[in-house]
Amino acid sequence: MAERRQLPPQIRRVELARRAGSKPVVRYQLTVDTGIVDGKRKQLRRRYRTEKEARAALVEIQGQVMRAAMFSRQRSRWSGRVPTGSGLATRSDPPRPQAMNTCCSRCAANSAQLNDQVVDMSAGQVLDGEVAGSLERPGGRPRKAWSARSCNYMLGALSQVLAQLAAEGRLARNVAELVDRVPGKARKFETFTAEQVRTVLGGIANDRNQHTWHLALAGLRRGEIAGLRWDDIDLSRRTVRIGKTRVDVGGRALDQDDPKTASAGRVLPIPEALLSELTAAKARQAAERLALGEAYAGMGYVVCNEAGEPYHPSTLSTMWQAAIKDLDVPQVRLHDARHTCATLMHLQGVPIALVAAWLGHADVSFTLRTYVHAQPEALELAARSFAPPTSSTRD
Repeated sequence: MAERRQLPPQIRRVELARRAGSKPVVRYQLTVDTGIVDGKRKQLRRRYRTEKEARAALVEIQGQVMRAAMFSRQRSRWSGRVPTGSGLATRSDPPRPQAMNTCCSRCAANSAQLNDQVVDMSAGQVLDGEVAGSLERPGGRPRKAWSARSCNYMLGALSQVLAQLAAEGRLARNVAELVDRVPGKARKFETFTAEQVRTVLGGIANDRNQHTWHLALAGLRRGEIAGLRWDDIDLSRRTVRIGKTRVDVGGRALDQDDPKTASAGRVLPIPEALLSELTAAKARQAAERLALGEAYAGMGYVVCNEAGEPYHPSTLSTMWQAAIKDLDVPQVRLHDARHTCATLMHLQGVPIALVAAWLGHADVSFTLRTYVHAQPEALELAARSFAPPTSSTRD
């Protein structure tokens, strides 16, 4: 007689209660760990008529768990407020305040629904592109349908939060990873041509903050412009050290001493035109300090108002739109001045690696993909390359 195989630890032979005189009813109970939810181990428990069925189910379920396709039947509630702030902030590499605020605000935007929405960990279906488009603003006011970019941004923010909760053992799985991103058109950026840049520079010649727009057209980020100090500029050596930033975090201006990324911190030579503007701006601010006396703030910002107080980053965007409003140029965003810088450098033959270094990018391909755009004049030049060679060329 063949020796009976020992049962795996996950399978237990169970004799069910029976009436006197009846044959015993035997079942094989399977108990399998399926993950951790809210810090507690969760198990799947089922009974089968035969040992063979129980063994086959054990193999199948363990395979599903290994493939992260089997989740706990426990239904967990997720709040967009608490873990967003506490989970991400306590990481060994916490996000920068601006990124943290963006993540929190994106998640808070749909907290009214997600706070009460039950997350079915077994199905792995929590979010849908329609959810993002049907959210309401505080007070019950309807929100217009989100664009594909906004939906995907929100899903990315939620994925960061849920990934942290999963790492802490508070969720079995980051279910946001299972949601397909919403397809949409690539965002189209508009830049100035070289002639339009000259138009802008002529149009802002009498603007008190003209040096601000020169910095923007030189490729600096808005936060870098707003956070730039005179201590970072050496007019004699003609260099500018970029590192400090001033960013918008939930409507509040926040100064940061560290750059956006490691590659964002850089020292650049100051072009001749920009050098003249910065020299004039420093003299202008010195005269304003003398006129106001003790009332002058004197905080050392390169870009500031007449009292020496730094501008809110969002104010710079508004001032830029006002500066170019009456000019015969495309009404582009302030950040598009940075795109203009990258595009014109590229069209003038500057190697893309140097363009990336100038902008403070670590990834050259990102610079080429995101910041360098073809302009109509450049496309016309490319079209001329198809012209047949002249007779002298053939000779």
